[in-house]
Parts: sequence; structure tokens; C-alpha cells
Amino acid sequence: MKVALVHDYLTQYGGAERVLEALCEIFPKAPIYTLIYDKKLIDRKFPKRKIYSSFLQKVPFAKKHHRSFLVLMPFAIEQFDLSGYDLVISDSASYAKGVITTPNTKHICYCHTPTRYAWDDSHKYIRDFPFPEFVKKLIPYFMTYIRTWDFQASQRPDFYIANSNFVAKRIKKYYKKKAVVVHPPVDIDKFSLSSEKGEYFLMVGRLLSYKRFDLGVLAFSELGLPLKIVGDGPERKKLQKIASKNIEFLGALNDKELKKCYQKAKALIFPQEEDFGIVPLEAMACGKPVLAYKKGGAKETVIEDITGMFFEKQTTKDLIDVVNRFENKKFDPKKIRQHAEKFNKSIFKEKIIKTINENRI
Repeated sequence: MKVALVHDYLTQYGGAERVLEALCEIFPKAPIYTLIYDKKLIDRKFPKRKIYSSFLQKVPFAKKHHRSFLVLMPFAIEQFDLSGYDLVISDSASYAKGVITTPNTKHICYCHTPTRYAWDDSHKYIRDFPFPEFVKKLIPYFMTYIRTWDFQASQRPDFYIANSNFVAKRIKKYYKKKAVVVHPPVDIDKFSLSSEKGEYFLMVGRLLSYKRFDLGVLAFSELGLPLKIVGDGPERKKLQKIASKNIEFLGALNDKELKKCYQKAKALIFPQEEDFGIVPLEAMACGKPVLAYKKGGAKETVIEDITGMFFEKQTTKDLIDVVNRFENKKFDPKKIRQHAEKFNKSIFKEKIIKTINENRI
């Protein structure tokens, strides 16, 4: 059986790319088709893998500023010739699901989310993204085109796998398709249990506006408790300006350094709404509880008073309240670690193989 893997774009390493890594392990001979890729990332994470890219790969600035080329991506993804494959697996949060396959090719889509900026996040995307004002006025017209294409493209896969129940509901709402849920892989074995009481609170991830690092910065500036922030991104300078001295920005860290940060933390602060969210499970793999906003994928990974605690609203007050309540709670690191192990990469691979075999014909 000839298999091809299709990915939106390989310009950064995050949750979607971890799924692609696991798919590559399941299908070691399958090539990857992607709109754009960064050679450094490919050499580091996908060595010796055959990569096919679209014409956007040769367009100046496309790799660093891919969001400026959204209007071209529907056309670009449709140019891949996948007629020689028996099975195509698209790993998609936007355009990969839109590849065109023959009637004899089975197309299974592992969907991280229906394209957020085309649907429920479209207004926020326009408001928050740093486009000039005259460009922002034109974006809604292009969004209508992207939204129309996105729905049409969503009908092309024969079968959907969603990364969470939260995303499965969104697939049903926007694409009118049912999806089986297989949670993304977490490399639990990279992290180890720590019973250290903890020296500080921790936030981890790309510093993007929707991840709400600002809530953590504002809350801990008021609390005066130590907070360390791991990660980098466009929001860093803005966050540093409003942060008090008890908040430390560590930038991007390697796996070994990140593991130490988790192990020495009191708890992870997770104030965003994510489609799933791998970071909380990495913290839990080290036996650390998570203080999470009660929406999205966190509701599927955090168990109240066992692996963490929830706060109801994305406000500084609610975050401060849950931190204060947490200080009087006790958690069992072993139970937290045991829960995280349910999301291990090996379990993901078993479920994916089973789901594909059941829906291949």
C-alpha cells in the first residue's frame, strides 16, 4: 500500500508537527507533501524523509511570513498530484485537508481544528494581527473566499479523526462531518516524575496573543509570587513591559532544560483556550498540577482536584483566585503522572493504526 502524508506547512515545531512525527514512525516510507518548509526543521526533525513542497517554497518571504500568502494557499494545495497513492493522510489545521485525490484513494484527515481564522476566530484574527489598517479593511472580502473554499475542501476527506472532543464538535458544526477522537501524542518518556515541592509557577508556549500570557503576567505582578515563562514569540516585548520583577522570561529552551523547569515548578499556569494542549500533559508527566482555564482541550486532560484546578473566566481576578486556592491544596505527583501516561505516543500510534484499519476500505 502506497501512503502519502500531507501537512499544512513545516515552518515551526508544535503539536501538529509531533503528530506528523508519529505518523512518520507508523509509515516510514511515506513522503510528506507540504506548502512550505524550513530546511533546518526538516534536517532536525524529519531527516532522510522525501519532502514535496508547493510553488510557495520559492516565493520570497513566504517561509517567514506565510500568513501574508493565505489567499494563494488553496490554489497551492490543490496542485499536488496524489494519484499514485492508495492512502493519503492529511495532518491539518487549515489547508492540507484540501488536497485532491482520486476515487480509488482513501483520504483520512487528522484534524487539529477547522481553520480558526475562517470561522469562530475570524474577527479576532483580523483585530489582533499586525496588518496596516487599510489591509485590515480588505481582509473580510478575502475571508469570504477562504471560508467558502474551506468548507468545500472539508468535504474531500473520506473520514475525519479529531484531536479532541472539543474539535470534533467544531468539525460537526462547520464541516457537517462526524469525527472519531484520537488525542495527540505526548512523549511522556522524555519527562520524569518529580516530588519536589516547587519554587515557582510556570507558563510554557509560544508567546502569542490568544495564549493569554498577559493574564499570567498581570496576575502574578499583583500576587508578587515567582513566575517563570518559557517560550518566545511576537508578544514577548509587550509582556516584558508590563511584567514586575518577580516574573522571569527564559526564552526558548531545549528538552532537557524544559524538563528541569517543569520539575522545579509548583504548578503550570494554562490560561488559554486550546483545541487540545500538549503542555499541560508534559507538566503532569513530571507530577505537576495544572491551573487551567475551563474551556477547550484542557477539560479533557485536567481532572479537578486530582491533576489540577480550573478557573471559569479569562480574567486576572479569576486566575488570582485559583492560585490562592491552590496554595492550600495537596496533590499526589504519582497520580498526576499516571494520568499523563494515558496520552503516551505509543498509545496514540496504536489507536491511529486501529482507526485507519477500520476505515481504510
